[in-house]
Amino acid sequence: MTLPAASHRIDASLITPGPPWLPVEAHESLDSTNAELARDPRPWRVVTAEDQRKGRGRLDRAWTTTPGTSIAASVLVPRPSTAPLGWIPLVVGLALRDALTEVSGVEISLKWPNDLLVPADGDRKLAGILAELTPAGIVIGTGINIDQERADLPVDTATSLRLAGAPGVGRESVLTAYLIRLARLLRELDDDAYAVRSAYAAACGTLGRTVVAHLPKGEERGVATEIDADGRLCLMTDSGPYAVAAGDVVHVR
Repeated sequence: MTLPAASHRIDASLITPGPPWLPVEAHESLDSTNAELARDPRPWRVVTAEDQRKGRGRLDRAWTTTPGTSIAASVLVPRPSTAPLGWIPLVVGLALRDALTEVSGVEISLKWPNDLLVPADGDRKLAGILAELTPAGIVIGTGINIDQERADLPVDTATSLRLAGAPGVGRESVLTAYLIRLARLLRELDDDAYAVRSAYAAACGTLGRTVVAHLPKGEERGVATEIDADGRLCLMTDSGPYAVAAGDVVHVR
C-alpha cells in the first residue's frame, strides 16, 4: 500500500467527511482544541491545532503533540437521543480505531474505555481521547501519534503509526476517515445499539484479561468479562461482580 506523506501543516481543504460536519478549522497554535470549541460551541464543529499549549488527556494528564507529525483535534457532537452517555467515549474510540486501521493497515486494539494500543509494538499507546459533557453537546478531543520517531515521544509507553510500520500516513486521510466513521457510529448507536456494542467488544483487548482498575476509593482487580448496556466495564473479582463506570484500567501482564 502506498501511503501519502505527512505534511508539515494540516490542509483543512483536504479533510472532506461531508455532512453533518462543518468545515474543518486548522490552527497553528491554541491553548487547547477542546477549549476553543467551548468558546464557540456549535454542533458538528471540528477544530485542529499543530501546537497545543495546554492539551489535556483523561484524568487531567498532559497531552503533547509534535507539529507536523501528530494530530490534535476536537469535535462537538449532539447528545444522543436514546443511547446512554457512557457509550459515547467508547464509540469514539471504535471510530478512531477503525479509521486508523483502514488508512494505515496497522492492527490496533482498544483498551477500555478508549485508549488505542498497538499489540505489535508492546501494546504501546497510539492515541488518547477525552470526552467532556457541555450544555451544547459533547466535546471530544483526540490526540493521535502519526509520524514520530521513538525519540520524539514523551514516554516509552507511547508509539506512532511510523513506529508501528506505517510511515508517512496523511493526517488529512486519517481525520476524514475518523469523522465519517464517528458520524455513522453515532447514528447507529441510536438505531442499533446492540450491533455497535458488539463491534466495540470485538475490538476491545481488555475483555478476557485480568485488569486492575484504579478508582477514586481504591483499586479493584479482576477479569474483564463484558461491557454492559451503560458502557461500564464488568469485572469478576474475588468478592464477586463489579462494574467500573470510570477509572484508569491497567492490563495485568
